[in-house]
Amino acid sequence: MSEPHPLLVRFTDAAEGRFPPCDGGVTVLPPLPGGLECSVAFTGHAVVATALSAAEVRAGRPDGFGASLAPGFLRRLAGPGGWIDTVDVTLTARGTGGPARLPEWTEGADSHPRVLRARALRSGVTVHGDARGLVTLAAGLAGRRELSIELHAPDEKARGHGRGLLTDALSLVPEGEPVFAAVAPGNARSLRAFLGCGFVPVGSEVLLRPERPATGCGAPGLGAPTAVEEQR
Repeated sequence: MSEPHPLLVRFTDAAEGRFPPCDGGVTVLPPLPGGLECSVAFTGHAVVATALSAAEVRAGRPDGFGASLAPGFLRRLAGPGGWIDTVDVTLTARGTGGPARLPEWTEGADSHPRVLRARALRSGVTVHGDARGLVTLAAGLAGRRELSIELHAPDEKARGHGRGLLTDALSLVPEGEPVFAAVAPGNARSLRAFLGCGFVPVGSEVLLRPERPATGCGAPGLGAPTAVEEQR
């Protein structure tokens, strides 16, 4: 069994209310599996998982007060042709366990955009749902347990379905174990649903799939970090 990515402990600590120091600093970690990288912002401290060295990250002038998610820094991190996902709010809640209140969902799952996205970015994806909508559970960013939902009819007729679906989805997670979700800040209806079901914000994040010159796993002339490096 491979060692968990060091970013995972940051997420599990945050779920327990333990956060990095509010010092404006940036912690640089190795890249994520599958060619992905990320920039995660906690209160007053950022964590960047990348194949670039700490020196190259520092050259982009990130900090723990928001600059680690600035467009210019993210483009520098991803490279000119790299993919940059949207900036999301990082939320966490606890599983409720007990009898699963959502069945597995197979009808059209293999072609559903929500499921295809989950499988492109996560591993061990399972799909559940009912007439209200779909839920995916998977090993997501840094290996954390990650949940996403999509309603079949996201309009006024479906008011209240999001919270009901989320409440039932938490029964799929063992009681007391943390589960995470990433929600776009502008998706106010979804954000209210997650908050209304007990999810709490712990930070913000963005995923990247960089495109860089093929000179090893780092930038030209720069080695990838082999251990945690602190940047001030």
